[in-house]
Amino acid sequence: MTTAAIIVAAGRGLRAGGGIPKQWRPLAGRRVADWTIERFREQVDHIALVLSPDDQDAWAELAESGLILTAGGADRAGSVRNGLAVLSGLDVTRVLIHDVARPCVSTQIIRNVLQALETRPAAAPGLAMTDALWTGDGATATGTQDRSGLFAAQTPQGFHYDAIVAAHAAYSGSAADDVEVARAAGLDVAIVPGDADNIKITRPEDFARAERILGTKMDVRLGNGYDVHRFGDGDHVILCGVKVPHDRGLQGHSDADVGMHAVTDAIYGALAQGDIGQQFPPSDPQWKGAASEIFLRHAVELAATMGYAISNIDCTLVCEYPKIGPHAQAMRIEMARIMGLRTDQISVKATTSERLGFTGRSEGIASLATACLVKS
Repeated sequence: MTTAAIIVAAGRGLRAGGGIPKQWRPLAGRRVADWTIERFREQVDHIALVLSPDDQDAWAELAESGLILTAGGADRAGSVRNGLAVLSGLDVTRVLIHDVARPCVSTQIIRNVLQALETRPAAAPGLAMTDALWTGDGATATGTQDRSGLFAAQTPQGFHYDAIVAAHAAYSGSAADDVEVARAAGLDVAIVPGDADNIKITRPEDFARAERILGTKMDVRLGNGYDVHRFGDGDHVILCGVKVPHDRGLQGHSDADVGMHAVTDAIYGALAQGDIGQQFPPSDPQWKGAASEIFLRHAVELAATMGYAISNIDCTLVCEYPKIGPHAQAMRIEMARIMGLRTDQISVKATTSERLGFTGRSEGIASLATACLVKS
């Protein structure tokens, strides 16, 4: 089952002030769009970002971000159709459609929508109306409206991919959102609980509110990892997932990837979940010679399960030989692939111990790592 998210970011959003489209305005140290995109990175297989053709700087910046970029249409429905089209051929089975101006969406809402799609063709978060509702004429209240059964619509709105593609193809005219398009095609839309913090930035004052929400939810954790492996027979070492030629190999119960082990332990440490030895006991023969990628993937998946996104990783390899510099970029790329992160979130560097101690005597390699996790 392949899941994609379409983030609609082609609007101009100038009512929010600031002189530029609201999705590119700063919010709590990042741009609105950056917050929104990050919410989905750990939850879906593909992200399609629908941009205005006028946002040339954004196109250039995001070209190598791992996102699928496509141009917006004449209206929101057209932009969504373009997003759906660009996902064609990727075997997408479920799609989430989200407004870029909702940067405070929680991981739980995303998961709730995806869970509902396991049994329903469409699902969306709705916030039950609790305030009294008035009708009005200008500045004067003219009556009241029964709030029973009324919900404030939110995103992401989720659908079985083929069903919403067909629904959009059959729909004509304007629509409030994709739920309206889906219902017009006869799709049954499940309502999952919305969240009052899942606001859509529309007016200038919404920025202050969004910043308060993001600030109050900030939960940052740091973890440290340290590992050592001695040299033994062999003609290469594996460091951060990369095979590096050397006149000796590293000894260990698994493949002895000292860098990946330190990073894995750093993640476990940030989560207060022990270390590799506790998660994968060396007394268990099934882990003998195992690829360290297994351990690292488990740590990353555990972080996501506990509601944390990995912000960045810093890994230092300590050795006299082999020389790490020529392989550092390949290590960053491989670690980013395994962890589902961008390469600019991964640092791999090396140092010597000035020929002091066991690393200085070239008896082995040590590694230190730090992981920063943020509650998503």
